[in-house]
Amino acid sequence: MRRLVRLLPYAAGILIVLALPRVTYPVLALDLLLWGLFAVSVDLLLGFVGLLSFGHAMVTLAFAQMLFYVANEWRAVTGGENGVQGVPRTLLELSVGRSIDFYYASVPLVLLGFALAYRIVHSPFGHVLVAIRDNEARAQSLGYPTWRYKLVVFMLSGGIAGLAGALFALGHGFASLELLHWTTSGTAVLMTILGGIGTLWGSLLGAAVVLLVRDALSSAPEASGVITGAIFVVIVLAFRHGLWPTAGLAARKLRALAARSPEWRSVD
Repeated sequence: MRRLVRLLPYAAGILIVLALPRVTYPVLALDLLLWGLFAVSVDLLLGFVGLLSFGHAMVTLAFAQMLFYVANEWRAVTGGENGVQGVPRTLLELSVGRSIDFYYASVPLVLLGFALAYRIVHSPFGHVLVAIRDNEARAQSLGYPTWRYKLVVFMLSGGIAGLAGALFALGHGFASLELLHWTTSGTAVLMTILGGIGTLWGSLLGAAVVLLVRDALSSAPEASGVITGAIFVVIVLAFRHGLWPTAGLAARKLRALAARSPEWRSVD
C-alpha cells in the first residue's frame, strides 16, 4: 500500500504532462518540459555537486562565449545572427509536423531524461556527489577520486541538457544564435534557484514560473525581465529555500495540524 502511495505523485505528474498541451497551447507546453529538463540538468551540478555553471548551454562560460562568436562569424554553417532555420520536424525518422504531435512524440524522450536524472541522484553515485558537495576533502580521504566523479556528472548533466536542446531545436524548427549566449544558462540557473536548489523537481516548478510569466507578458517584453526579477527577489526573501521545499514544509505542517485537531481525531 505504501508503495502505491509513493507512486501517486509520479502518476499525477505523468497525467499533467499528457494533459498539458490541452490546457495551454502545445508550443508553450513543449517549452515547459524542455526548459524544465534543462534546469534539472543544471541542478545536477549546482544542487548535488555544488558546481555553478553560467555556460551550461555550451560546457562553460568561456567556451560558451567563444562558440557564440564562432557561430556568429561562421555564417555559412550556422546562419550567423539568423541562426539555423528550416530544421525539419522529424523525430526518430517520423514526420511530426503538427506541434501537438511533436509534443507527444517527444514526451517519452523527455521522461527518459527525467528518469535518468532521478536515477543518478538516488544511486550510490549520487550519494558520493552529495558527499563531495558537503565536504570534498573528507570524500577524498575516504578514497573517492572526486575529480573523476565531477567529470562524469558534468558529462551526464551535459547529455541531459543536450537532449533538451536537440528537442527544442526540432520542436521550434530553428536554433537561434541566442541559445549559445550565457544568458540562456543564466535563465536555467534562475529557474533552479526559484524552484529550490538540490530538489531536482523544483527546477520544473521554477521553469514553469519563469515561462508562464514570460508568456503572460509577451505583449510587453520590456517588462518581462523586470517582473521576473521582482518575483525572484520576493521568492529569495520570502521562500529562502525555493518554492518546492517551502511547499513541502507547508504540506507537512498542515498534516501535523490536521492530525492534532479534535475534528480529525473524531473522524478517525
